[in-house]
Amino acid sequence: MPISTTERRLSLHTRHIAPGPVWLFDLDNTLHSASFAIFPEINRMMTEYVERILNVDRDTANYLRAEYSRRYGATMLGLLRHHAIDPHDFLREVHRFEDMAPLLQAERGLGRLLRRLPGRKIVLTNGPQAYARSVLHGLGIERLFERVISIEHMQSGGRWRAKPDRAMLRRTLRRAHIRPADAILVEDTRGHLKSYKRLGIRTVWMVGHLPPGVGGKAVLTGRGRPHYVDHRIRSLKSLQTGTGARRYLWQAPVQVRR
Repeated sequence: MPISTTERRLSLHTRHIAPGPVWLFDLDNTLHSASFAIFPEINRMMTEYVERILNVDRDTANYLRAEYSRRYGATMLGLLRHHAIDPHDFLREVHRFEDMAPLLQAERGLGRLLRRLPGRKIVLTNGPQAYARSVLHGLGIERLFERVISIEHMQSGGRWRAKPDRAMLRRTLRRAHIRPADAILVEDTRGHLKSYKRLGIRTVWMVGHLPPGVGGKAVLTGRGRPHYVDHRIRSLKSLQTGTGARRYLWQAPVQVRR
């Protein structure tokens, strides 16, 4: 998707912003609990779409939906690669919500928590733009974000891409004039954090909205984190914690010279 006029203005503006933290927030199961009601609905719509377009049974459609998401980062990418579907039709059909408000669940005081964080804030999601904007609007936090980078913006060389594609994130950071050392990715999907940690960005694993049993033993026990995760949190409120010897999450590590 070409860069919009608004994004171009933002890009020119941010070139002159002093270095500081840039928060890259995932959307689903990070800023809100998609597992509460929205994910079940999207999964149902995706399965029905695959069943109808590919003329397969429900079990096969369910398998393809989950398998393509696992292998390519998004079900749509697998459908494009193997079945040449219309991506715009897919995104539109599997994100249809007559009334999203009853399906949204998030932390109390979410807007207040986000406002207190210093630096720029960007949403980085494999979901489509219209859906992401609807969720942010329903949560009352849309104006807190500089931009929403959705799957439509991740295209390159005529190909659709999605997290955890590293080349895509490198381009995204360049376009937004973000140094990797300034970026903090807050995300519920460990695979994305693992891939992007290699770019030199800081990683925060948000586990508070994951359904029981998802994410492994560390989630169930409330302890531990993979080596590629800098911080593991259950609440976005934890992004504010840190006093004395404990460093704030947005502060870069102090480099000790010897």
